Amino acid sequence: MGTSRLPVSLRDTFGAQRASTRRQLLTREHKRLRDLIFVLFLLRWTRKFLIQLRGRGVIGSVLEAYTYTRRTLYGIFLRLPGIRGRVELEVSETLLKLEKKLVPSGPGVTRYLTLPAEGWTTDQVRAELGKLAEMEHTRWEDGCVSGAVYHGGDELAQLQTEAFGRFTVANPIHPDVFPGVRKMEAEVVAMVLSLFNAPEGAAGVGTSGGTESILMAVLSARQKAYAEKGVTEPEMILPETAHTAFRKAGEYFKIKVHLVACKAPSYKVHLSSVSRLINSNTILLVGSAPNFPHGIIDDISALSKLALRKKIPLHVDCCLGSFLVPFLEKAGFETEAFDFRLKGVTSISCDTHKYGFAPKGNSTVLYRDEQLRRYQYFISPDWSGGVYASVGIAGSRPGALIAGCWAIMMAQGESGYITACHKIVGAAKQIETAIRSHDTLRADLTVIGKPLVSVVAFTSPTLDVYDIADAMSARGWHLNALQNPPAIHVAVTLPIVAAADKLIRDLEEAVREKREAEEKRVVEGKGRKGGAKGDMAALYGVAGSLPNKSIVVQLASGFLDTLYKA
Repeated sequence: MGTSRLPVSLRDTFGAQRASTRRQLLTREHKRLRDLIFVLFLLRWTRKFLIQLRGRGVIGSVLEAYTYTRRTLYGIFLRLPGIRGRVELEVSETLLKLEKKLVPSGPGVTRYLTLPAEGWTTDQVRAELGKLAEMEHTRWEDGCVSGAVYHGGDELAQLQTEAFGRFTVANPIHPDVFPGVRKMEAEVVAMVLSLFNAPEGAAGVGTSGGTESILMAVLSARQKAYAEKGVTEPEMILPETAHTAFRKAGEYFKIKVHLVACKAPSYKVHLSSVSRLINSNTILLVGSAPNFPHGIIDDISALSKLALRKKIPLHVDCCLGSFLVPFLEKAGFETEAFDFRLKGVTSISCDTHKYGFAPKGNSTVLYRDEQLRRYQYFISPDWSGGVYASVGIAGSRPGALIAGCWAIMMAQGESGYITACHKIVGAAKQIETAIRSHDTLRADLTVIGKPLVSVVAFTSPTLDVYDIADAMSARGWHLNALQNPPAIHVAVTLPIVAAADKLIRDLEEAVREKREAEEKRVVEGKGRKGGAKGDMAALYGVAGSLPNKSIVVQLASGFLDTLYKA
């Protein structure tokens, strides 16, 4: 029997209807998917907006928006054809002056840009090294440099040199080849852990300096948050005075950084602001003991309680405080709680190459437990060159520096560090007292906060503080310029201890000189805080007045380029 078939026209009609139905279904599904994506997008940005509103408040959010808009518009202004040319010309002239100052030139200067055809004799090398060591420089040996050179004395320097000589080729990446270096580094870390009252099970590693210590602590916190909480948009909360290495870590590791004000009169991090900024993406809280700009110890006890309550890691940056803060009480000075005795403190960075007097290139990062340390490890199990594992950024590291660090710590001992703390903090107290009490100084200078360690920062309500810094430079001093607020600070080291009286006398002369100049200008009707500016006053005066810092970035980049001009 034959089968009946639908007419062609009818089959075409049904086919068209089915195709139309499928198109309608696809269209509806497409609309639903589009609506879902839009809702998710809306929810995401609504959540971000609410977090922003909770963290900064309405006024704070408006001020942030205003600052961002002002910065953006000023950046556009600087790129306008006529303005851009003038800016580039000014930057070029400034960098040329800088190059003339930093890069030696003239008939007496020999440049070595290629390898010598024949190697020099050791006597030739020694003679050239002597010339290089005696190049004109700010006399840190006379105690004229704030911070920078944390010199423990000639005897310790000689001991360092001997340690270098014994371990010149040592590399801790090969512990079986250099077992002595492995032992020394482990003991250095153990001694520093003990110094900071670490609990049983605490761990740490050696690093190349405070910046690497901070980078590793931030990396550990980020990896912990990702592994344990699935955080993919990490954020951390810093005092605005925290070391800029935390901002570097934020840029390197793609972590959003929230800065919190450190308001007068204490200049400690504002705890309520920290608390409001905490959200589900927060991976780390930070406190300083003390901070670099003003030498102020944040309220670590309160930060610890907050960190415990919110179940967020807390890092204490003690790179500058290093081997001073742990000995304040034993040296007879006021102190505050800051270390692992506070349960919320999960990591600490401590520079052995500052007040530990170890050679430059030494620091430590400490963790409350070994698991936190493991989060900073890098391990490559399937590399064709073999299984590779390193504790931090560097692979090969100089064992000679570790040997120098171990030797100095063993030579100093607890009593040596207590004595050094007494001298250094005592000199800082002497300088602070002079600024607060001497008639010439207290009239024009104001100490920032209540410093407890080695740094004394001061500003001036009546004079341009950068003019004072330039006047001190003219007298042979190298002090640190600060901004927000404009200020300068003295970071006392052992060389400065012997020069503290001279520093106070020169500071009085500099202030008196600037006060007389200002009074003369007022009498002559030329206004206040005018006249020709020195290098520091010109640089920081301009930098502080610019809403967009792109010019400052250009100058800083040019400065870094200049460092490598032979």
